[in-house]
Amino acid sequence: MAEVMQVVREQITRTLASKPTSLELFKNKVNALNYSEILKLRQTERLHQEETLAPPVLELKERLKPELLELIRQQRLNRLCHGTLFRKMSSRRRQDKLWYCRLSPNHKVLHYGDVEEETEMPSIEALQDKIPVADIKNVVTGKDCPHMKENKGKQTKEVLDLAFSITYDVEEYSLNFIASSRTDFCLWTDGLSVLLGKEMSSESMRSELEILLSMEIKLRLLDLENVPIPDAAPPIPKPPSNFNFCYDFSQTEQ
Repeated sequence: MAEVMQVVREQITRTLASKPTSLELFKNKVNALNYSEILKLRQTERLHQEETLAPPVLELKERLKPELLELIRQQRLNRLCHGTLFRKMSSRRRQDKLWYCRLSPNHKVLHYGDVEEETEMPSIEALQDKIPVADIKNVVTGKDCPHMKENKGKQTKEVLDLAFSITYDVEEYSLNFIASSRTDFCLWTDGLSVLLGKEMSSESMRSELEILLSMEIKLRLLDLENVPIPDAAPPIPKPPSNFNFCYDFSQTEQ
């Protein structure tokens, strides 16, 4: 009885995970997920899990991480060079003016300035103000931002989750941002962390790293499909009693 209930539970949860758009579609997918199909899915998932958790695979993941993290860092810097459109917030109206910020191609200066309308990518020359990256002291987020402290208690959680600030020269000076989406927030806070020599910490970075690792591992293991991966490397055989069979290149030929 317990096994039957578990299968029914899996039928429902797996079908709901596919987000059916109608009750009829839900019924069709539940009926298609019969006992034998669920057994096949369980076996496939178990084999995949065993494969990805094998010690050699975990070791390979750790070796791949630095290369993939560097790829993400470069993507973040490229995104900052392209720049992003932000909206200013005032006490009277929540959103009233537009401004653009972008990093110089040599990664040494942040250029920013007001824009009249939504522009795809204004030139650096069109942005009136700049901050040398060397002058940036820190990046703060959420309720620690100066523009959030000024309106403490009045900001919604949605705005707090999108707010970040750059402090520079001395602590009183800051450049305040409110991203238009969580994606832009992650891209910018990660990119600024890279500029400051710090580790990236956003949820987007962690998600992208897992996706890249999964893809890279699958590519590396293509030739080992259906081949069991041992937990440990095979033992190294003992060296031969002598090496007389080797040619000695150190001797000058006459």
